[in-house]
Amino acid sequence: MAHVTCDPPAPAVTNLASRTGPRELVKAAARLAALVVVSPFLLWHWLWALLIGPDRALEGSSEALSLLPGLAGQYLRRAFLAWTLAECHPTAVIGFGVLFSKTGARVGPNVYIGPRCHIGLAHIGRDALLAAGVYLTSGARTHGIDDLSRPIREQIGATAVVQIGAGAWIGSAAVVMADVGRDTVVGAGAVVTQALPEGVVAAGVPARVVRQRGAEIASQDRTISIQPEAALGEAIPAEPQRASIGSEVE
Repeated sequence: MAHVTCDPPAPAVTNLASRTGPRELVKAAARLAALVVVSPFLLWHWLWALLIGPDRALEGSSEALSLLPGLAGQYLRRAFLAWTLAECHPTAVIGFGVLFSKTGARVGPNVYIGPRCHIGLAHIGRDALLAAGVYLTSGARTHGIDDLSRPIREQIGATAVVQIGAGAWIGSAAVVMADVGRDTVVGAGAVVTQALPEGVVAAGVPARVVRQRGAEIASQDRTISIQPEAALGEAIPAEPQRASIGSEVE
C-alpha cells in the first residue's frame, strides 16, 4: 500500500519584525519609552484628581504637557492622554499648546490636532484634521445666561458631546459647538452653532453650507465626457447634399 505524505502547513507568522517594518518597531519602542517617562507624572495626576476631580486635574496636567516641544512632546502627550482620556489612539498627533478639559474626550486613529487647540467634550473621528487654534466646546450651552440676577459664572450650564466626523477638516481658529459630519470641511474662523451634514464645505459666522464636496469634480467629469463628442463633431465636416433628380442644374 502506497504511503501518502502530506507537507505540513506553512507556520503562522509570529515574528513581529516580519509583520511590521523597522519604522513601526521604532515607533512602538518610542511609545513605550514615552510611557515610562510620563509614568511619574501620571501617578501625580491621579492623586491630584482624587482631590479636585478628574476634569480639573486634566486641565492642569494638559497645560503642563502642552509646553513640551517637538516630536518628544507629541509622544509624551499621547502617552499621558492614552491613560487619562476616554480614548487617545497611538497614531494620533497632539500638537504644541493643545489643552484638554474633559476626560470623556475621544481622539481616534490618525487624528491630527494642531497647535494651540482647546478640546472639550468632543469625540474626534479617525483621519480628522484640526488646524491651529481650533476650539471644540462641550456643546453650545456650557454656561447659563438666563438669570440676570446672578453672575454668569454662578449659573449652571449643560454639557453635550460634540462629534467630529471621520475625515473632517476644521480650519484654523474655528469654534465648533455642534456636530460636524463625516468628510466635511469647516472654513477658518467659522463658528459652528448647528450640526453640519456629511461631505460639505461650510464657512462663516455662524457657519453655513457653501457647497457639496465632490460636486465640482463631478461637473468636470461631465464636461470631459462631453468634450470628445463635441470635438469629433467639429472635426468631421457635414456631408454635402446631393442634387435630387429633376432639380434645376445651372
